[in-house]
Amino acid sequence: MTYPITDILLSFAYYYPLFMAYLWLVGAIYFYVRWERGQGRPDQPPVLTAYPSATIIVPCYNESNNIIETIEALEEITYPSFEIIAVNDGSSDDTGEILNELSERCPHLRVLHLATNQGKAMALRTASLIAKSEFLVCIDGDAILDKNSITWIMSHFLSGPRVGAVTGNPRIRTRSTLLGRIQVGEFSAILGLIKRAQRIYGRVFTVSGVVSAFRRSAIHRVGYWGNDMMTEDIDISWRLQLNHWDIRFESRALCWILMPETLRGLWKQRLRWAIGGDQALLRYLPRVLKWKSRRMWGVCLEYFISILWGYTVLTVVTLWVLGLFFDLPENIIVVSLVPTWPGMVLAMTCLLQFAVSLWLDRHYDQKLFRNYFSMVWYPVVFWIINWLTSVVALPKTIMRPRGKRARWITVDRGIQADSKEEGVEI
Repeated sequence: MTYPITDILLSFAYYYPLFMAYLWLVGAIYFYVRWERGQGRPDQPPVLTAYPSATIIVPCYNESNNIIETIEALEEITYPSFEIIAVNDGSSDDTGEILNELSERCPHLRVLHLATNQGKAMALRTASLIAKSEFLVCIDGDAILDKNSITWIMSHFLSGPRVGAVTGNPRIRTRSTLLGRIQVGEFSAILGLIKRAQRIYGRVFTVSGVVSAFRRSAIHRVGYWGNDMMTEDIDISWRLQLNHWDIRFESRALCWILMPETLRGLWKQRLRWAIGGDQALLRYLPRVLKWKSRRMWGVCLEYFISILWGYTVLTVVTLWVLGLFFDLPENIIVVSLVPTWPGMVLAMTCLLQFAVSLWLDRHYDQKLFRNYFSMVWYPVVFWIINWLTSVVALPKTIMRPRGKRARWITVDRGIQADSKEEGVEI
C-alpha cells in the first residue's frame, strides 16, 4: 500500500511535536521527582561543605538603563566569598561612566573597559582571564540574580568534579504585554521542561546565556567562547560536552531577565538563536559522530530533526498555496492546513505541557499561573516565528563567512516600567 506524499508530510508535521512533548514531559517529571521534590525552595539554600570564591562576570554593551539595578542586586548576594567583574565592551552610551561611579561604592566590583566593541564572547573571555576564582558565574547586564543562586550553583561544582557548567533558571520580568506573558509560560513549559528532560537523557543542548556558571579550568581546556559564533552559550555548551564535561540544570538558581515584547524584537532574537544552533551543528557534527561522543547523539539528532520539521512544514504550506492556483497531482495536494483530530490532540497536549511545567515551577514564581490562559496564543505566535526562523537560519548560517566576529546588537528589552508596576516579585 502506498500513501500520498502529503499524508506522510502531514503526519510528520503533526506527530513529531506530539512525540517530543511527551518525551519532555516524562523526562521533566522524573527530574522533579529525582532532584527537585523535597530539596528546598530557592530561598532555602543548602549548607555547603566549603565556600570557594566565585567571580560574577557581567558583560555590558549600552546598558545604562539597567546596569545600576543589576550591580546593586549582585551586592546583595548572600554567598560569603565573591567578586564582580563588569566588562564595558566599548559602549557608545554612558555605561562606562556609570560603572566607574558604581565601583566607588560597591566593594565587590571591578570594572574592565574595552576600547572598542569586541562582542560578548570576547568580554567573557577577557574577564575570565583576570578573574581571581576558579568558578565563574556569568549573567547579562540587564539581569537580576537571586541572592541565593550562587549557593545553589556551587553545590553542583562541589559534588561533581566533572561538572564543567551549571545553567540557571531564567524568569521573565517583562509581563505588560501578551507577548511578554506568553514568554513567561514558554520559559517554563518549553525551555525549563526541555532542560530538565535533557539533563535526564544525557546532554543539555545549551546553558542559558543570561545565567550560567563555569569551572574555569574546564573552559580553559576547551578554548573559551568562540568569537565568531552568534550564540556563545550554545557554542561553549557543545565544546564542554564534547570534551566530556558535564552540564547540570539548577532550577533554584533564579535570574530575572528582560525579554522582547515586540514582534520585531522577538524575530531578531529567535533568528539569532536559530543561527547559533545551526552554527554549532555544522561546526561540531564531525566530532559528534565519533563513538566517544555518542552521548551527544540524542541532542544532535533532535536538533537536526527539528530543522527537518521546519522545512517539512514549509513544504506543506507551499503545496497548499500552489494548490489554490494550479491543478497539482493528486498525491501532493494539500486540501487544508486546518488539522482535524491530530490537531486537537496536539492542542490538548500543549495545554497539558504548560500545566505540568507551571506546576513544576510554582515555587519559583508565585504569579506564574496568572499567565496560563495567555498560553493558548503560543502556537499562533511562537510556533510560527520559531518555524520561520528555523527555515531562514539555515541558509544564513551556510552563507555566513567562518571567522566573522559576532558583535553586540541593540535588543528589545520590553516595557520595563509596566512590568515593575505589575509587581513581579524578584
